[in-house]
Amino acid sequence: MDFIFLKKMIGSQVEEKKVSFNANELILDGGFMVPKTLSSQDEIFEVPDINAFGQSFRDYNAESERQKSVEEFYRVQHINQTYDYVKKMREEYGKLNKIEMSIWDCCELLNDVVDDSDPDLDEPQIEHLLQTAEAIRKDYPNEDWLHLTGLIHDLGKVLLHPSFGGLPQWAVVGDTFPLGCAFDESIVHHKYFKENPDINNNIYNTKNGVYKEGCGLDKVVMSWGHDDYMYLVSKENETTLPSAALFVIRYHSFYALHRSGAYTHLMNEEDKENMKWLNIFNKYDLYSKSKVRIDVEKVKQYYLSLIEKYFPTKLRW
Repeated sequence: MDFIFLKKMIGSQVEEKKVSFNANELILDGGFMVPKTLSSQDEIFEVPDINAFGQSFRDYNAESERQKSVEEFYRVQHINQTYDYVKKMREEYGKLNKIEMSIWDCCELLNDVVDDSDPDLDEPQIEHLLQTAEAIRKDYPNEDWLHLTGLIHDLGKVLLHPSFGGLPQWAVVGDTFPLGCAFDESIVHHKYFKENPDINNNIYNTKNGVYKEGCGLDKVVMSWGHDDYMYLVSKENETTLPSAALFVIRYHSFYALHRSGAYTHLMNEEDKENMKWLNIFNKYDLYSKSKVRIDVEKVKQYYLSLIEKYFPTKLRW
């Protein structure tokens, strides 16, 4: 039995973890997959200490001009994301009648998009998509569906583009959360929910709200944004990606769940099984944000082959 020491971010602290492995099997330990054999050529994704701005990841209290704009974003988002608003947006965008285009064309459309809610990154989104996908690919070389999930998980941000209605940032990006039940205090900048109209609805302000315990997250109305939109696009275009991929796409911004453990009472057994993959994915989604550039042309053909495997040539958006 051999050992390797890996680093893992816990809050703002870096924890060094001793993980066992042998030559015959992969060991999944605390969200890390250890390869069958390790050599000088093997690369294990190591969680960085700081983000692209030299600060701790997801630190919403750090003093900077970007942090001020991020907080203002969440103030507006928390006021405007209501149960009725989400119902209306899901009905409108669920028609998928905006445009027809390929997955890769959509990736390129994101070249001019910057996420105002993200305190860790101000690069165009295609950079983050490839950083995430390539980091996953190094550690999970045989899980090609997870590589593709890394590439496409944020494609719903095209909702910011004029071709898709040019929605405001608060209706596209940022942490997601359930509507129709109480706002958990773990949601970032929770204080601004006091101005949300749903706060005056007595039913919405109970733990379960309009839902039943164990109903399953697919029955829960989530705040509208790129996560839910890309989930709808993938599902309605009949992707052959596994259910875990769709779960990751839909809930990767649901930090109150996968960072704080809130709302677990609404999960069913399938959700609990898929959470294993979401917890793995989250490390790469969050901590791969850096100034390291990806050679797009070098990796493009590989991802085109995955797109062809799991999606039709053109999708309805």
